[in-house]
Amino acid sequence: MVVLGIILIALGAVLVLACVFTAKVVGTHVEVLGIGFSPLVVFAMGVLATLLVIVGWGLMKYGTRRALRARRERKKLGELSEKLDAVEAERRREGDDADAH
Repeated sequence: MVVLGIILIALGAVLVLACVFTAKVVGTHVEVLGIGFSPLVVFAMGVLATLLVIVGWGLMKYGTRRALRARRERKKLGELSEKLDAVEAERRREGDDADAH
């Protein structure tokens, strides 16, 4: 999720940078990367870039939260497993002590 979010943000940023640094106005059209577009299409490209960044940011946020939650759960399960192992070892020791007497 995080990687997909980063890719979407990068695509949005590349689209914005391409429009900003390569745009040339030719009559009633705008050229971006040497391709002529109407101003409405350039506006739509800006909207698309914004959506890519917003969706990418949301995916990164969701993926990060999910990873943190999973990490916390693994840590808690590890602690509980250690406690269970300690209790079982104590019971075995008590059982061995009782058999020895």
